[in-house]
Amino acid sequence: MAIAARISVYVQPRASKTAVAGMHDGCVKIRLAAPPVDGAANAALVEFVAAQLGIAKSKVRVASGLSSRRKVVEVEGVSTEQLSAVLR
Repeated sequence: MAIAARISVYVQPRASKTAVAGMHDGCVKIRLAAPPVDGAANAALVEFVAAQLGIAKSKVRVASGLSSRRKVVEVEGVSTEQLSAVLR
């Protein structure tokens, strides 16, 4: 079975730029330039996490919270420690 890491994130859509913005209530806060319309923010989140880790977007998915600011992102092929280190 392939390893997969999960991390809780809190997203802030329509920010001036996409970036990690520290912690928010126990979750990694990520500001997204994309609006929360038609899945654009979720797509931007997947793209941002994949770019930060240097992996394919197909390895990253929003596991829960598709229509919420609080989301769980799942990444295949990396450990939780690697994911946390890159996003903090």
